[in-house]
Amino acid sequence: MISEDDVRDALDLAAKDVSQVQSNPRAWLAWMVYFLARLEEKATNENPRNKDSFVEMLSALQDAIRNRLRTGGWN
Repeated sequence: MISEDDVRDALDLAAKDVSQVQSNPRAWLAWMVYFLARLEEKATNENPRNKDSFVEMLSALQDAIRNRLRTGGWN
């Protein structure tokens, strides 16, 4: 069974890999969109009713990004 720490480690490695492939953060947008598309695909393939929940998550992510831009922090 995969733990939350395993997921964090995998995401840390993915962030490292993306930054090594392209050092300019502006270019990371394509990777972020790709990742979100894969998450949506996984969510809806496992249960089509998860589509609404995924859209809610995107809205919460949008709020987190707005907050980050206003405050300079992710908390």
